[in-house]
Amino acid sequence: MTVDELRREALRLEHSARASLAVDLLNSLDDLSESEVEALWLREAAQRHDAVVSGAVAAVPADAALAKARSCDCHLR
Repeated sequence: MTVDELRREALRLEHSARASLAVDLLNSLDDLSESEVEALWLREAAQRHDAVVSGAVAAVPADAALAKARSCDCHLR
C-alpha cells in the first residue's frame, strides 16, 4: 500500500478514529533524533517551496493570513 492509498483510507475513518490515529502517529515521531526531525522539516519546506514556485498553491501575504486567523472563531487562541 502506498502512502497516498493509506492517506485516502485514513481519511475515510470517523473523526474520533482519525484523531486517535493522528495522536499515535505524532507520538511515534518522539523517537526521532534531532537530525531526523530537521531532515523532515527541510523536506517539508522544499515541498512547500516547490508548490509555490509551480503555481500549485498561491502565496498569501503574512498580514492577510494573520488577520484571517485572528478573525477565525476556532478556539485556538
